[in-house]
Amino acid sequence: GESQGVVPFLKVVNDTAVAVNQGGKRKGAVCTYLETWHLDIEEFLELRKNTGDDRRRTHDMNTANWIPDLFMRRVMEKGTWTLFSPSNVPDLHDLFGAEFEKAYVAYEAKAASGELKPSKTVQATDLWRKILTMLFETGHPWITFKDACNVRSPQQHAGVVHSSNLCTEITLNTSDTETAVCNLGSVNLRQHLKNGQIDHEKLKKTITVAMRMLDNVIDINYYAVKKARDSNLRHRPVGLGLMAFQDSLYELRIPYASQEAVEFADRSMEAICYYAYWASTELAKERGQYSSYKGSLWDRGILPFDTLDMLAQARGGYVEVDRSSTLDWDALRKKIAQDGMRNSNCVAIAPTATISNIIGVDASIEPSFGNLSVKSNLSGEFTVINGGLVRDLKRLGLWDDVMIMDLKHFKGSLHPIDRVPADIKALYSTAFEVEPKWLVEAASRRQKWIDQAQSLNIYMAGASGKKLDDTYKLAWVRGLKTTYYLRTQSATHVEMSTVNTRQLNAVSSGPEGVSAHAAEGSAATLASAAPGSTVPATDVKFTAIDDVACEACQ
Repeated sequence: GESQGVVPFLKVVNDTAVAVNQGGKRKGAVCTYLETWHLDIEEFLELRKNTGDDRRRTHDMNTANWIPDLFMRRVMEKGTWTLFSPSNVPDLHDLFGAEFEKAYVAYEAKAASGELKPSKTVQATDLWRKILTMLFETGHPWITFKDACNVRSPQQHAGVVHSSNLCTEITLNTSDTETAVCNLGSVNLRQHLKNGQIDHEKLKKTITVAMRMLDNVIDINYYAVKKARDSNLRHRPVGLGLMAFQDSLYELRIPYASQEAVEFADRSMEAICYYAYWASTELAKERGQYSSYKGSLWDRGILPFDTLDMLAQARGGYVEVDRSSTLDWDALRKKIAQDGMRNSNCVAIAPTATISNIIGVDASIEPSFGNLSVKSNLSGEFTVINGGLVRDLKRLGLWDDVMIMDLKHFKGSLHPIDRVPADIKALYSTAFEVEPKWLVEAASRRQKWIDQAQSLNIYMAGASGKKLDDTYKLAWVRGLKTTYYLRTQSATHVEMSTVNTRQLNAVSSGPEGVSAHAAEGSAATLASAAPGSTVPATDVKFTAIDDVACEACQ
């Protein structure tokens, strides 16, 4: 028989993911991507709502909207948009760019003449508004751009990118015969600064080792699914990313919300990608090219930043990205032409939710969530204190009991505290104090170099329809491939309690400060803790915020 669309089946998938929970240790995690032309898209947008028929809700499943450029152009130009049943338009799923537009417009004409049923025509701006409304209300669906992922894919000759992953940084081909797999690693960027500059020699050495390690993982890994093994061994994709971007800005004394930070994002990502691609071509010379190399963009002499021109041509404009560079990309192009590539894809920026905690730096490319906050994960709750801020305030003679209580009262924010200098406030602005346009601008500079994507949360204080509209349109025009959660202040809350200021005074000597584990019934021993250590504490309680980074990446 026939079902009433995809939603009932997504409910089944949601409940299955909850049931398969690693023996109670970790919930299953799943994300479903649906294209914007699908007839069920409007109901799909509401899957995470807490109201309505619960049989048609997926409270545990992540959702993402796989948006073609044609829809965004219709939104920008205030046109109409037609929704189809996939059984009537089976080829749209595998088409992108100009070919998608040609087929889609032909189907629209058939629908308008009554030849194609069922279908539905809506105003593109109305559907866009509903997408943004659901994103604000539920944090879903994540906004991801189908054509940017495919037009800029080095492997477009070997298949189609049908979705990203659970954290929106992987953009690899999938099919009935291949399940995409990506092996991830991240560079601690702050450890590769020297005298206020990127230490290129050290960075190249680190990345060369990291790429060899990740390439080895492909061969020694355990594969539970044959289609995953086949895909990984054929294309050999890896995803090298970074963490401690915010910590690097602290060391360089650059506020996140600044053009200087955008330039640093550009130059640091250019270096990481350059050395990653160079390491892969060196591995190809030593170990051989990946088997599907012939016909790839690498083989055709097209590097990731060259594909911005391809994207602009496919869109007919709407690509506004800075094209500056500093390294010798022509030399790399020649080397790839000579030796090929070992890996189909080399770079992707994952959330690093837990590994950055272990190292003691801010996650991934994120601005600092708060100067005084609590991180929650499966291991418990960890009080995170910005040690750099404490040292700066001590240097200025401002670190005292009153400052500690002010920080707690203002939820870790310096901006309402009058006696803190403006430059310190700017440097230590927290995620919700950084305008989202700066997150997008920095991400745009990174994306031009990356052959996959980046897991980019959007933080927004005082969210409004206009602000959401401006931010996500800017993300599209700036060439981003994907975005992750929209995080707004309305989703946070504060638990106020008494704080032992003597204990907090001890947290200032280490490079990252102290992470204090809140354990019931334990005595607070921050005063005797070594810098960077984890100690029990009960009377240090601040903002209780669940980490929304995907559990699979933790």
